[in-house]
Amino acid sequence: MSSSLSLVCCNSSISLLLPDQFRRRSPNVTSLSSQIRMRGALKLVAPPISKAPPLPSKEPPNISSFIETPFLGALAEAFRSLRSLLRDECSHRVDVYSQVLDFCTSNKALAEGQQIHSHVVKCVPDSYFSIFLNTKLVFMYGKCGCVHAAEKLFDKMTERTIFTWNAMIGTYVSNADPIGALELYGEMRNSGFFPDPCTFALVLKASSAMEDLPSGAEVHGLAIKSGYISVVFVANALITMYAKCNDLYGARRLFDSMNDKDIVTWNSIISAYSATGIHSEALNLFRDLQRTGHEINTYTVVATLQACEDSKFQKLGSEIHAFVLKSSHTLDIYVANALVSMYLRCRKMNIASRIFYKMENRDNISWNSILSGSVQNGLYSEALQLFRDMQEEGTKPDLVSITNVISACGRIGNLLLGKETHAYAVRRGLDCVLQVGNTLIDLYNKCFTEKYMVHAFDRILAKDRISWTTIIAGYTQNGFYGDAISFFREVVKNGMEVDEFMIGSILLACSGVKSMNYMKEAHCFILRKGIIDLVLQNSLVDSYGECKNIDYAAKTFRFIQEKDIVSWTSMISSYVQNGYPNEAFSVFFKMMEAGVDADPITLISILSAAAALSVVRKGKEIHGYLFRKGFSCEGPIASSLVDMYARCGDLKCSFRVFTSVKSKDVILWTSMINANGMHGRGLAAVSLFHDMVNDNKLIPDEITFLSILYACSHSGMISEGKRFIEIMTNDFCLEPWPEHYTCLVDLLGRANRLDEAYEYIQMMPFEPTAEVWCSLLGACRIHSNKKLGEIAASKLLALVPENPGNYILVSNLFASSGRWKDVKNLRTGMKGRRLTKNPGCSWIEVENKVHSFIARDKSHPHSEKIYQKLGEVAENLAREVGYIPDTKFVLHNVEEEKKVQMIYGHSERLAIAYGLLETPEGSPIRVTKNLRICGDCHTFCKLVSKVYRREVVIRDASRFHHFNDGVCSCGDYY
Repeated sequence: MSSSLSLVCCNSSISLLLPDQFRRRSPNVTSLSSQIRMRGALKLVAPPISKAPPLPSKEPPNISSFIETPFLGALAEAFRSLRSLLRDECSHRVDVYSQVLDFCTSNKALAEGQQIHSHVVKCVPDSYFSIFLNTKLVFMYGKCGCVHAAEKLFDKMTERTIFTWNAMIGTYVSNADPIGALELYGEMRNSGFFPDPCTFALVLKASSAMEDLPSGAEVHGLAIKSGYISVVFVANALITMYAKCNDLYGARRLFDSMNDKDIVTWNSIISAYSATGIHSEALNLFRDLQRTGHEINTYTVVATLQACEDSKFQKLGSEIHAFVLKSSHTLDIYVANALVSMYLRCRKMNIASRIFYKMENRDNISWNSILSGSVQNGLYSEALQLFRDMQEEGTKPDLVSITNVISACGRIGNLLLGKETHAYAVRRGLDCVLQVGNTLIDLYNKCFTEKYMVHAFDRILAKDRISWTTIIAGYTQNGFYGDAISFFREVVKNGMEVDEFMIGSILLACSGVKSMNYMKEAHCFILRKGIIDLVLQNSLVDSYGECKNIDYAAKTFRFIQEKDIVSWTSMISSYVQNGYPNEAFSVFFKMMEAGVDADPITLISILSAAAALSVVRKGKEIHGYLFRKGFSCEGPIASSLVDMYARCGDLKCSFRVFTSVKSKDVILWTSMINANGMHGRGLAAVSLFHDMVNDNKLIPDEITFLSILYACSHSGMISEGKRFIEIMTNDFCLEPWPEHYTCLVDLLGRANRLDEAYEYIQMMPFEPTAEVWCSLLGACRIHSNKKLGEIAASKLLALVPENPGNYILVSNLFASSGRWKDVKNLRTGMKGRRLTKNPGCSWIEVENKVHSFIARDKSHPHSEKIYQKLGEVAENLAREVGYIPDTKFVLHNVEEEKKVQMIYGHSERLAIAYGLLETPEGSPIRVTKNLRICGDCHTFCKLVSKVYRREVVIRDASRFHHFNDGVCSCGDYY
């Protein structure tokens, strides 16, 4: 009987040494003695164990009726034999009980084992109810997960053998209570029992679970003293212990010292190297194993496949796959799972799927592997279908499955299925689990549902840094910048760990609220914590740029030691966004000198700078750089090129780029519509819109409608503009933005339909913005509507009292009506608020250099020649076509002669005069102005184009004007 039990214990010990890749590790404890001392304390804080089934009662069960119930054949046969022996009063019934208990243990048949226990207690005399059967019962309860019953039976035993102690220690080990196992081991030693090889194996398993190297080393020393170190499965347990305790050197040294190695030894050391990421050595050991002649088993194959981490090792993985297929027609489930995982790591989704679908039996690991692989390879819809197939096959989703499917829902924005999965997690009690909660936060963030995101966050019982980082990022990405900052303050207040990702989100939140105070606080926090790196430095440059503090952005940029392409691009973008295109070009050229190649984002930013300056030559140089570097002229780059050429006044090149793109998206169509709109080609813009919707079946968005309304506004297409508002709301179910109503008000205002424009303002579903009132005010000034003008002026100044441009607009309204006292009061108010008017500025590109002029400017090196040329032009125009300046556009209370001098000094006239001096005769003159062109300068440009036979292209703050032979492309509708 003893030998029989010893064999059972040895077999269980060996099974404990096999690779267990999904083991849940317990916290570290420093030593064996400290583990034992902690035992009592840990019991106080451990989670409640489910109520254990009661020990058998004294009433024997009806074994005959039990046998008739369907059960595994071998176990049923054992019970039939037991019933027969009981009927015959056989004296060997203890052996029969032992065999039946073995069957219950191997099949984890707890209920049946309890009935045998009950029958034995009632019917078997005490002499038969021996230590042997007690030990068998303890072992059975332990394997069936009934620790409480095993403890009660073990505590009642007055006599115990080493096998009894092993059975109870094994119970704790197999039920994830390594501290209990180590404590009991200490009691065993104090009781005078000396461990046998099985004890050593079990205690080492407990030390491995605790990752407690000192305890494992103590046991190692005792094994050496007792001579059991030569027992192979004890040495194997030691190798596993050292590997689990991250002492790979100790594990290898023991492995190399062993004379007798079995396949478990090899599996243990290969698994150790695989688990610690030293895959090449694991594969070398596998090759050494092949030369020894040992028969490779399932665990060998699994451990080796785990070492095939990426495509570098795919060839070996495929060889192992071929070896397995040759040795067996069917794949073991563990090997199949390992093969699926290996091919997924090598990004061979098709091969992994083929193996998965050929598997006869699949477990949760099989489904989870293929689910994870689908998500990691971007096959989100396929992952969702796999999740449905998994449920239809009857496999219950677990923590990993649910996490993967929630992640897939978030990636494709499937909120409905995400909510369904969330509900399933709630029913299973998994929504409070950390991994599920964090993934749910990310799902609702990606689906823009802030309320559910917060709910998922609140449900997590033990939040980690990822939880806080995800919720802060979610608030930031959904525009709730204040909430993100509040949560971050709570993190700092509670002393939680802060990482670069959380700081990155906070910087975005600070730039979102455009608060320099918050930005400075965040910057100081970064410096105090010493967590600044290149990514954060780049984010700081971006954020300072978003907060319109270009000085801080430039200073931060200069402090970056090793600038990468993101650093340069961030600084270029900051300059462009804040209206410093020349400085953006300066940084771009320095980047080129530093040998840093531009990427698509950099090129898009610098194209925006070229567009802002209207420097077509520089724009063409960047276009050429794109071709030389092999960048594809598709997507955002194509749209940026179309916009750049259009803003530089070259609509032909815009259209050429547009037609060269094979796959046009909505953004590119919108860019081309907008290009035609800004050049006053309203009919062409409308035609493009219909081509996009009707011929190419693309769905326009809000920006598309904004562009087409802008085109209608600048071409006087009133009925078309009003119809597009209806199409937007009725046909495409899009809610108009304030910007759409601004275009409509501007369209009606230009046509002197001011009362209708005011009615639209009153019917708007939200409070009119400053831009709406600004459009109405500008039209009222042009058409001298004082009543509506005063309403618009009061609304505008009340909404934006700190914008100097609005004061100038209202001042011009008063000046055009001769209300000079009101003009004086307004300008005095501006001085009191320290508001200054942006001076009119124009610039022209000549010989690849940009020349800037402000009104009545004399700072240019060729200023004398410019004014002399301007005088000649005025005389020619007066002589040839009778030009007389219209001084009503000079809104200053000065004498007429002074007004003439002021109007002659407008910045665009200086730029045109310089163009006439420095550009070849007959070539176009392209000028850009930061303000709208006045009526007299508009007339001046028409006459210059006629008398000097030069095309004059003026881009003002509103649109393009192409002057040819005395006619403007705007049709005087500006």
